[in-house]
Amino acid sequence: MRFTKPSVAIVDQLALLQARGLVVPDADHALHCLQHISYYRLRAYWLPFEQITAETGEHKFTLGTSFDDVLALYVFDRRLRLHVMDAVERVEVSLRGSWAHHLAMKYGPHGYLDQALYAHADHYDRACRTLTNEIDRSKDTFIVHYLEKYDEPRHPPIWMIAEVISLGQLSKWYSNLKLRSDRQAIAKPYQIDEKVLISLTHHLTYIRNICAHHGRLWNKQFTVTMMMPNSPPPLQLAINPASERRIYNTLAALGYLMGIIAPATTWRQQLVELIDSCPLAEETVMGFPPDWRSQPAWATPPAAP
Repeated sequence: MRFTKPSVAIVDQLALLQARGLVVPDADHALHCLQHISYYRLRAYWLPFEQITAETGEHKFTLGTSFDDVLALYVFDRRLRLHVMDAVERVEVSLRGSWAHHLAMKYGPHGYLDQALYAHADHYDRACRTLTNEIDRSKDTFIVHYLEKYDEPRHPPIWMIAEVISLGQLSKWYSNLKLRSDRQAIAKPYQIDEKVLISLTHHLTYIRNICAHHGRLWNKQFTVTMMMPNSPPPLQLAINPASERRIYNTLAALGYLMGIIAPATTWRQQLVELIDSCPLAEETVMGFPPDWRSQPAWATPPAAP
């Protein structure tokens, strides 16, 4: 089939939405949003308000749907994405530190380069090539200083590497470690099994990439999921096995990890406030279980006396 849809000017985009029944309280503001956000990007947020007319197959908005409703969902998803990125950053930095410290103390500053530590030689070779490219491109002062001062080894020590390695690359180096004892030692600070942490790190890489490219989290069905943990109880109880492809389980895992990494954090309370701020963002669409507010993981701590 050949694509034949024409390009549509912004003013005509708004007219089309109004013809389909969308209420537009402020036309100038709507035109501004279509200019700076785009029709196609906002489309994902008005789809829940659309109905298909049985007779003609036309897309019509449910009665009373406002452009402000669409924008509220868009703003909510943006705030959710930023909130998730805040936690992913903290988790990523912590994981880098745990990985680097364990391997440095057990195998030395450059022990991470020993191929014998890794289960799959081909994965190791690809990871090394990628890491070499990252080092060669790096303009970080500490990397430049190392390369100018030292001839051997070619790669900097692991604590420097931890500052330039991406979460995706870290996931690959970590998961390829041959000894379970090494993988488990890196996972120990988080009180979860290494298999769960490997799966979660891979999943968070996927989530981070969605956020970095300003993708949608609110009602997205994920293709890269995380392993359902059997322990510890605070995490296991917070997880919703019935919605493994929705954002809720990611939020539950991030909330658990944030409680370990930053014990004084209010990240979970802020998330609850964010959910409450937008009733249009249906909790079930995000994978929240009906009783999630009563779970200890989301309980609001008592106010200080």
